[in-house]
Amino acid sequence: MRAAIYTRVSTEDQAKEGFSLDAQLKRLEAYCRARGWTVAARYVEEGQSGRTVNRPAYRAMMAAMEDWDLILVMKMDRIHRNSVNFTLMMDELRRHGKEFNSLQESFDTTTAMGRFVMDIMQRIAQLESEQIGERVHMGMQKKARDGDLHLGSAHPYGYEYRNGELLVVPHEAAVVEKMFHWREQGLSYQRIADSLNQASVPSKRGGAWSRQSVWKVVNNPLYKGYRRWDGMIGKGSHMAIVHDSMGLPQS
Repeated sequence: MRAAIYTRVSTEDQAKEGFSLDAQLKRLEAYCRARGWTVAARYVEEGQSGRTVNRPAYRAMMAAMEDWDLILVMKMDRIHRNSVNFTLMMDELRRHGKEFNSLQESFDTTTAMGRFVMDIMQRIAQLESEQIGERVHMGMQKKARDGDLHLGSAHPYGYEYRNGELLVVPHEAAVVEKMFHWREQGLSYQRIADSLNQASVPSKRGGAWSRQSVWKVVNNPLYKGYRRWDGMIGKGSHMAIVHDSMGLPQS
């Protein structure tokens, strides 16, 4: 069995508690000798957080899977402090026929018990991920109802998003009012787009207007002081650009 030894420290305190890089390497190398494993490579991570996968040594190790059969760490939190990231790693290892071993927790996927524990951990991580998603969704719903949530483009035409607020851009707001006025008069979206382009009025990104971009403005409740999200339309806390004389567009 070819082992990829992975070691990590992120703070001086961890080193003082016996998690120094040298201490980890020595114990893991001794463990490999006891198990009759070959040390295929040593991946050393210093000053890196275990809550992200964007670590140089970790990424190099995962990119070199053909060179080893198993990842060996001192403790599971040396490689990941996030259960979702850990589960994603284990899924990738399983797809490539690789194993994982944590010396201190005796977590070893080469055994039946280790694989059973892995299944339990995956279910826990999935539950955690789904619960986080539910909490985020509920929080956004409440903010949408309260008018506290900025939704959609970071800088919708007619507004700019600054310090958590939507602020009106006067020269763009005048164009928005004109677009709504033309639409009330019965002009088509394409005719409005053509008129803006002929007058050399740029879109938010400086390009030409299209039928679709005009439609998005005229049918956006944002300009009447409302917010639309997840099938709901609620009163926003920002300033409206046009009067709500035509009623809200359909959600």
